[in-house]
Amino acid sequence: MKTAVVLFNLGGPDSPGALRPFLFNLFNDRAILDLPRLPRWLLAQVISARRATRAREIYAKIGGASPLLANTEAQAAALASALARDGLDEARCFVAMRYWHPMSAATAQAVKAFAPELVVLLPLYPQFSTATTASSLKAWAHAARAVGLEAPTRAVCCYPAAPGFVAALARLIRPAFNEAAEAGRPRILLSAHGLPKRIVARGDPYPWQVERTAAALVAALALPDPDWVVCYQSRVGPLEWTGPATDAELARAGRDGVPVVLVPIAFVSEHSETLVELDIECRALARAHGVPVYCRVPAVGTAPEFIAELAALVRRAAAGTRDLASAGGDRLCPSELTGCICRGEPAAVDGLVAVQ
Repeated sequence: MKTAVVLFNLGGPDSPGALRPFLFNLFNDRAILDLPRLPRWLLAQVISARRATRAREIYAKIGGASPLLANTEAQAAALASALARDGLDEARCFVAMRYWHPMSAATAQAVKAFAPELVVLLPLYPQFSTATTASSLKAWAHAARAVGLEAPTRAVCCYPAAPGFVAALARLIRPAFNEAAEAGRPRILLSAHGLPKRIVARGDPYPWQVERTAAALVAALALPDPDWVVCYQSRVGPLEWTGPATDAELARAGRDGVPVVLVPIAFVSEHSETLVELDIECRALARAHGVPVYCRVPAVGTAPEFIAELAALVRRAAAGTRDLASAGGDRLCPSELTGCICRGEPAAVDGLVAVQ
């Protein structure tokens, strides 16, 4: 079957000149700022202008642009090769970024030109959030309708404890853990992007799914009496965010005199929040707090276990009967997490995202 696989990610500025419009696109998303259209547009203009200088300083440390598109394209190429090996020769992978190019409108046009018999939507966010996966699905639904793309569509909503994802992380952690263990019993900081608590209070399942990733990963490592904690990074602004904060955990590790193994468990590609925040800023914090050893584990990227898992997700979605499902096919989240859009039953993707 002629299949288009669309990989979703947030995107990043591809030049210094793209910084402010990228930030505007981010903050003009109602999933980020839940305001009516005009006030949101005005506030997004103000925030993007104010934050452009700081963003320019951040991206200057990694060459002035985000590597996220190149890294996502590498994952798309690896996935296409894996699908071809599985016999899906007519599958083609596309990339759709949420806040910078290529965005859903252009990708939907390219997918329509490919004329697929089936479209599989594959977010590169292992843990579902209304601020990431739901936003990307909604943008895609609008773009697909606008270009008249009518092929049947299946979407994967989440895969927080998918075996290949967990296995890739575990393999990458082990050498870092062994290195850190030379200075004592390491503490593993499982760091995820933070989320404002007001979004969590509305039933967003992201922290719950992050905990599922952490539990599966610790089980896979099979360490005797492991010292680990889930923490959250990248908080901005005056709102209260999920915690504990990664920088606070680095300070605690310094007080306790323990080496640190820091693992990005919600990012699958290297970008500014790993290459700058974790590699530069958190490393400096660890040094300032007296952490004896700081080892940062790489994102899974094109790790063979992860790419094989993505291929399996595509195959299951293509063969399934549900338009939107988790990695296992059924709803993962408890019923009280009302932000989850997986109903555990057949339903149209457009209908699911339209209610967000």
